[in-house]
Amino acid sequence: MADNKGDEYKDGIKIIDVGQLSGRLNRMFKTTLRVYKKAVELDADIYHLHDPELIPIGLKLKRLRKKVIFDAHEDLPRQLLSKSYLGPMTAQVLSAATSLLERYACRRLDGIIGATPFIRDKFMTINPYTVDVNNFPLIGELGAAVPWTEKRDEVCYVGGIAAIRGIRELVRACEFLRSPARINLAGRFSEPAVEAEVKAYQGWSRVNELGFLDRAGVRNVLGRSVAGLVTLHPISSYLDALAVKMFEYMSAGIPVIASNFPLWREIVEGNECGLCVDPLDPKAIAAAIDHLVKNPDTARRMGENGCQAVLSKYNWSIEEKKLHAFYRKLL
Repeated sequence: MADNKGDEYKDGIKIIDVGQLSGRLNRMFKTTLRVYKKAVELDADIYHLHDPELIPIGLKLKRLRKKVIFDAHEDLPRQLLSKSYLGPMTAQVLSAATSLLERYACRRLDGIIGATPFIRDKFMTINPYTVDVNNFPLIGELGAAVPWTEKRDEVCYVGGIAAIRGIRELVRACEFLRSPARINLAGRFSEPAVEAEVKAYQGWSRVNELGFLDRAGVRNVLGRSVAGLVTLHPISSYLDALAVKMFEYMSAGIPVIASNFPLWREIVEGNECGLCVDPLDPKAIAAAIDHLVKNPDTARRMGENGCQAVLSKYNWSIEEKKLHAFYRKLL
């Protein structure tokens, strides 16, 4: 870690702080150097790197004959192409350079972990010792024992709040609701201008702004809501992603209202655990909310289906076994 909170033990894990530096260049170079020096000092059995900027450290550790794996959370070259603030030419150059670095470095590491099957398949062509370990929920962590008859006419969105995550459309959808539904909005706005904009919408009067919640607070909100919203925009980095919040809603036993991406439709409709909509259409989002609020038996059945799907296949108990097996083969 680099947060200036000092070394600590948490849940039996020793967390080592290399100190936080101000300025992007300092974080990129000086913090990275600190991480490398501490890594060498620790002399670990396996080095598990999560950040792309640490890939050069991985190569240096390999020269010391260390076991190094890289955990790819996203398809970074593809993600860079969707960054509008970079400009098309800059985005293409950075994407191509990042792709070359990934291919050069990752074939020299001992293994790759992909956060989704899509990322796994991409890196499998670079390094055959690749596996996917999905960030699925812990069984029982968010399941609240709230009888469906005691739920409120509320749906929820939990997570980072931004335009690209569909906040404009969610608030606009409130203007088209025919049911008394309200939206529980849990999270922080990342764009002040967007925050000011949506709070001026007529539909904002239907929003319960809750701010950032701890896990107990999230559990409470999911428990009283009849559905969870995850209507992210159709950008390249989302289309093949597995939205963690979608599985958390399922784990809590509430139906999902999700973007109609092919992969998400396969999960949501395949498990009959929610509804998929055009995330850019506020009226479609409103219709889905109304349907679940007005049809509690349908909503309850979908919620039960989602919970069962988590119990049987979308849970961390399964994923951690894959991670343990991955480590054992390296040692």
